[in-house]
Amino acid sequence: MSFDHFEYKGVRFGVTVHTEESLNYAENEFEVLDDDVFNVTYPKSGTNWMIEILNLIKYEGDTTVNQCVPIYERSPWYETLGFRELQQKLTQPRIISSHLPQQLFAKSFFKSKAKIIYTMRNPKDVIVSLFHFTKILYIYKDAENFEEFLNDFINGNALYGSWFEHIKGWMQMKDDSRFFYITYEELLKDPRGSVVRLCKFLGKKLDDAQIDSVVKHSSFSSMKENKMSNWTQMPSEVLDHTKGSFLRKGISGDWKNHFTVAQNEYFDKVYQEKMKDLNMSFFWEKQ
Repeated sequence: MSFDHFEYKGVRFGVTVHTEESLNYAENEFEVLDDDVFNVTYPKSGTNWMIEILNLIKYEGDTTVNQCVPIYERSPWYETLGFRELQQKLTQPRIISSHLPQQLFAKSFFKSKAKIIYTMRNPKDVIVSLFHFTKILYIYKDAENFEEFLNDFINGNALYGSWFEHIKGWMQMKDDSRFFYITYEELLKDPRGSVVRLCKFLGKKLDDAQIDSVVKHSSFSSMKENKMSNWTQMPSEVLDHTKGSFLRKGISGDWKNHFTVAQNEYFDKVYQEKMKDLNMSFFWEKQ
């Protein structure tokens, strides 16, 4: 996948999206508050879905903010260039998004009581989602063929680096009481149960009607129709809306429509080798 990039401590970042200064600020200068909630993912793993869920939980199912403020302003990515301006508008408890790998995360977090929700997704679906995303996001040059794209992903030549290293890095925190992890597939299979679990982790007591509202308004169809959640308000010089939608399908298993048998077997072999030391099983491995 081709994009203008630079490396910060061994990880690829996008020119015009990040700078050395913005990344240094995120890692070393950003002051985490004890009631901050971080929405952390590897790109294309359910980031925006979780933004919608967490903001609806914050406002106890009320949709006013979700229908008035663009999703990328409600929970901005704190390692990006424009964050400091948006930071001033965030109300506590702040819900802050990030794609940073664990080793580059805000140092002040580890001395705080803040919380992280980490969402993971079947990497095959991540690859497919990212492949389509590169066609509309301005920083990417024309996407190569899928075979080359797959190899770039496997080799970690992607924005924010290696998926495998991202997962393994963050899973070091799996037993930390401030850390909650969930998969995209679990959210799809049991959205209401997932919201209930998230509320418990966040210490938010919502009644049944409020939980129902969170589930309803964070559904793919609801987000697709909400102009503040579907990224259609993003300028055309950032997203080329003529080449596709930011919210594309919202399903699990679309990789089967893109991977050849040989590509699938190759990826499975690489996956098993790279993940063998983690000693964890994930939802998608059981499907």
